[in-house]
Amino acid sequence: MNRRGGPDARFGARLAVTSAATALAAVPFSLALVLVESGWAPLHRLDQGAAERLHRSVLGHPAWVRVLEFLTQVVWGPLTMRLLVAAAVVWLLRRRALRLAAWAACTTTVGGLVGLLAKNAVERARPHLPDPVAHAPGFSFPSGHAMTATTSCAVLLLVLIPLVPRAWRPLPWVLAAASVIGVGFTRVALGVHWVSDVVGGWLLGLAVVTATAFAFEAWRSDIGRPRTTPAQGLEPEIVTADPEPPAGTTQR
Repeated sequence: MNRRGGPDARFGARLAVTSAATALAAVPFSLALVLVESGWAPLHRLDQGAAERLHRSVLGHPAWVRVLEFLTQVVWGPLTMRLLVAAAVVWLLRRRALRLAAWAACTTTVGGLVGLLAKNAVERARPHLPDPVAHAPGFSFPSGHAMTATTSCAVLLLVLIPLVPRAWRPLPWVLAAASVIGVGFTRVALGVHWVSDVVGGWLLGLAVVTATAFAFEAWRSDIGRPRTTPAQGLEPEIVTADPEPPAGTTQR
């Protein structure tokens, strides 16, 4: 089998095409986008009510605001999440898991670009609340923090979960879910995003990860490896000394 038409070439083509089409193909996110753009009254009431209630709960509590800002900017901040993924990519390269490293880097990069394009396409204004406790630049929908946390946590889970003993595997999933939900809460509580912004970020992040994960699974199928589940991770063979076959080869 030649390399030009082999599984690696098809993997790269699928990864590029599915990544570029993710935002338009993601039905849940598209529905959320339509509801936001149309100003659907029930969604507007939900956004306004949640923003006002959470704003009142932190107003007058500067210590609580500092905790929320630390969580949203440091613990679950986009920079922290991207550095964690970058560290995982370096580790994968050292393990010679080149395709999994490419998947992780591509998924994170495409997620950031798609989120930025969506923000500038929708141009939704951020909440304007009396006595704001925090400020953020740029447009509001979808939440970049929520989307980055979703894509980064999903990438880290799917890459690293095979290394975790089976009895302990629920713990990383709980930590990832707490991070994704937690950063969404901080963005609304600080008054810099609507609830629908956060949900939109979650949905778009999941769409990106799902699309690129399918591309990776297609490559596994091409070389004769079995399909995996999210509980197994994308490449369970990462625990072995030689996790990926040489380029252009097929396992039967």
